[in-house]
Formats: sequence, structure tokens, C-alpha cells
Amino acid sequence: MKLNSDYKQWLTDLKSRIRQSQIKAAVKVNTELLRLYWDLGQDIVARQMETTWGSGFFEQLSKDLRNEFPNLKGFSMVNLTYCKRLNLQQVVEEIENHPIFQIHWGHNILIFTKTNDVKEAFFYVQKTIENNWSRDALALKNWKKSLGKLIK
Repeated sequence: MKLNSDYKQWLTDLKSRIRQSQIKAAVKVNTELLRLYWDLGQDIVARQMETTWGSGFFEQLSKDLRNEFPNLKGFSMVNLTYCKRLNLQQVVEEIENHPIFQIHWGHNILIFTKTNDVKEAFFYVQKTIENNWSRDALALKNWKKSLGKLIK
């Protein structure tokens, strides 16, 4: 079958729109997942302030969530502690359009475990967005040296 040039152009445009939609869907999924982790971290922080839970709390919560949602990842003890840590390190009045939701969870974990305070963490969040840093590129940063150079 011979394809005319109009059809070929339409097909090229259609492929581009499909790819753009796939990217938008992935971004939306990432944003919702980050909101879930954020909310979960807030719940953990609030509940730990209200009551005294034993040292097995994260292990039990992880086990219960993984049993209930066996096909979902992200409920390991380590990830649950990251959810809590993310909330403890941030004082954010308007969370709705916050930059942390524009980058992947793995980027957030890396940034918030490598930095010492919220200001420094947000600096790296912004730079990750501006420069489209991959997680590998971000991991290779000499954090303190980079921060000094980039702020100047």
C-alpha cells in the first residue's frame, strides 16, 4: 500500500501526540504517588505525636500495607521512613503546586537524604527541575561544593 504525504504527516503528528499523552500520564501518576507519600508521611508524623508506638511500628505498617496491596511497591519500612522524613523536613504552607511534586520520588529521597536543611533541599529541587537532572546525575553531585558554586 502506497501512503500519500498527507497520511504520513498525519501519522507522524499522531505518534507525537500519543507520546506526549504518555508522558503527561506518567507525570500525573508520579504526582499522585508523591501526594500519597506526602499524606502518608503527615499521618505518620501526626500519629506518632499523639501516641507512643513501639519500635516495631514501621515494620508492622509495612507488613500490613504490603499484605493488603501486594502488587504495589513503595511500602517498605525504608520508604515509609522516607515519607515521614520528607514531612519532618518541610514546612510548606501551600503544598498543591509545590516543586517536590515535579520530580520523581527517587530524586526527592536523594535530595532530602543528602541535604542538611530545607533551604538547601529546595535549592536542589529547583536545580533538578531547571536542568532536568537525572537521578544518576544528581547522585554524582559534590553537594557542598556544587551548592557554593551554584549560589554565587
